[in-house]
Amino acid sequence: MNDDKTAEGGLNRRDLLKVIGAAVPGALIAPTGVAAEAMKMPKPSTDAEGQATAKLQALNEHEWNTARLLSDIILPADERSGSASAAGVPEFIDDWLAFRGGDLLAEIRGGLVWLDLECNRLFQRDFVDCSADQQKQILDRIAYPKKAAPEDANAVAFFNHFRDLVANGFYTSKEGIKDLPYLGNQMVAEWKGCPPEVLAKLGVSYDGTKP
Repeated sequence: MNDDKTAEGGLNRRDLLKVIGAAVPGALIAPTGVAAEAMKMPKPSTDAEGQATAKLQALNEHEWNTARLLSDIILPADERSGSASAAGVPEFIDDWLAFRGGDLLAEIRGGLVWLDLECNRLFQRDFVDCSADQQKQILDRIAYPKKAAPEDANAVAFFNHFRDLVANGFYTSKEGIKDLPYLGNQMVAEWKGCPPEVLAKLGVSYDGTKP
């Protein structure tokens, strides 16, 4: 995986994840009402070594540590915001998998097992114990569906869904919302209309003439 650009299209990875977060598949979209209240983003609950200190609901500790590392590989800290784990994304994923259960939980668990199996086959160690280069070698096989081998199809589906969960979790967190360029729903003392540069970009105007 390239840390700065996707292999297809040249988009910045963090910008691409913003798009993913805005269009998460229906199976991953958070519920509304009482369920939504129960699914609020939990606060990160790790010790100094990154180990889970809160009671896990869906994943076991090894799965959670793998999910935490994978979350930070997908969305690492940058100059504007912290990493996925700093925003509580692994806890969000664990809560969400406990809520959804069923096929999604089985797929995510199966994908985490696949990572360990492949790493043990190639490097004789689990994914979390591999070097960054070894982890990248494995993830490069499943991060780009058009380039993936047919035999990796199930792992590709797992990674796509996991990446969606990371994007959904991060960009609904306090840290993720700050990372977005649009910060709507803010109180203003006086409404002065849409900024001229935005109207120009949209090709519209208040008087009906083209800017």
